[in-house]
Amino acid sequence: MPKWLEEIEFVKQLVVIGASAGGVSALSALVARLPGDFAAPLLVVLHIGAHRSVLADILDRAGPLRAEQARHGERIEAGRIYVAAPDQHLLVSDDTLHLSHGAKEHHTRPAIDPLFLSAALARGPRAIGVVLTGRLDDGTAGLQAIKACGGTAVVQDPADAEVPDMPASALRDVEVDHCVPLAAMPHLLTALASRAVQDVPLRPPPTPLMHEQAVFLAKGNPMEHLSQLGTPSSYACPECHGGLWEVNGAKPRRFRCHTGHAFTARTLQDTLAEAADESLWSARRALQERLLLLHEMDAVPTAEGVERAALREAASRLQQQLSGLEGLMARGPDPVE
Repeated sequence: MPKWLEEIEFVKQLVVIGASAGGVSALSALVARLPGDFAAPLLVVLHIGAHRSVLADILDRAGPLRAEQARHGERIEAGRIYVAAPDQHLLVSDDTLHLSHGAKEHHTRPAIDPLFLSAALARGPRAIGVVLTGRLDDGTAGLQAIKACGGTAVVQDPADAEVPDMPASALRDVEVDHCVPLAAMPHLLTALASRAVQDVPLRPPPTPLMHEQAVFLAKGNPMEHLSQLGTPSSYACPECHGGLWEVNGAKPRRFRCHTGHAFTARTLQDTLAEAADESLWSARRALQERLLLLHEMDAVPTAEGVERAALREAASRLQQQLSGLEGLMARGPDPVE
């Protein structure tokens, strides 16, 4: 056998799946119809944050394939489902799982894009990326990475998704190979995972993807990597307050900071809205506490007349500020979807 064919044979198929809102039912329906001899491993990320997850147990009961929560250093096997652990990014390197408490992406950990990027770099044309139901646009950049390395992009039909944002985003900005309803996906993935491995040639990964992975893994000089990826923006990272760099030519617009946090324009807006809401509540608490203290000082019998008048004037101005802030908070911002 020629050496180039031996190298291709070594690189086996890998299916990586990302989901968010509505993902538990979608994943359950998907794995329920996969065959017991499915020819590739399946790695799954659901946006669960730091909350305890029983997703692996649910998927283990849903279909014939064994499902388990991913463990760091575990060697992956065909016909098994590996589910991202709470508050840990799931990555793959060669045939091994890696868990990372690295920087959040899209204000979440685990996130979909880190898994997809690692799969693209590790498996190239043998990576099959699947984006299911969910809000916003995590998974789009990861699917782009998979396509850039010669892999296959699969998206749930947005009309079929409980929450269509993520698959719709992927369709807008990725050259998707297959867009199908959930009911058709088990048959499609089974066929894709069973393809002869020599059908698709290997290709070296694009250099920008290597820089992105290095920033995420905190390897090398982050500013040198960022300078190869983009240009400084006028925004600060809402996670660490460092400067955000805008990735050149990214669609949708994407940003990274030197500590590894990553956002699209939509997830940045969503995160900044949350930060602004928290700031408003903090400001309200501070004003309420100061007003309470002024009232207590005014109630002290020994307060001098001039001081008492100043206290009351300050309390009156403070009450006006507090009322204005409470009115602003009651109206709330218009939602952006």
